Amino acid sequence: MFSFIMWHKCATQAKLVIELLLVKIKYMITIIAGTNRKGSNTLKVAEQYAAIFKEKGLEVQLVSLERLKSLERNPDFEALESTLKQTNKFVFVVPEYNGSIPGILKMLIDQSDIKNVWWGKKALLTGVSTGRAGNLRGMEHLTGILNYVKVVVHPNKLPISVVDKLLNGAGIITDAPTINAINNQIDEFIQF
Repeated sequence: MFSFIMWHKCATQAKLVIELLLVKIKYMITIIAGTNRKGSNTLKVAEQYAAIFKEKGLEVQLVSLERLKSLERNPDFEALESTLKQTNKFVFVVPEYNGSIPGILKMLIDQSDIKNVWWGKKALLTGVSTGRAGNLRGMEHLTGILNYVKVVVHPNKLPISVVDKLLNGAGIITDAPTINAINNQIDEFIQF
């Protein structure tokens, strides 16, 4: 009888731990559309990333910075920060702003509780631009920032150039080589 009670108690605790892990896995990957520009191509690409992750059977969370007001900490910012704390892996889809990243993304990192939001986590970077470099400089700048706050950045950083020409009328990339590159990048990041 004693051994059955102990087994039942251990099994119940194990079930609770598994349920907690499943909740954590649900929010394990957060995709951040790194601009506050309304109707941006960045958000369209981030949405396509989310769809591809879901096709691969993974739940992801998509965060748009369109409405973020981060000049100061406020209840909306703290709610976003709480969500980011639950994330283990981040996917940053980042447009080129003057050879770097949007200020709103830098402010998100600067205003957040760095130790609880970023330390020890992993990130995947995708740069988007209407030009020919796909925000290579911005991704390198973001890599330096993320490394500083102890985020490990996956080495396969994907520059998506001429994004305005790659997106069709529905806002979806249909170019086969680009889709293949995105799928390979995501597959690598899942294993990372």
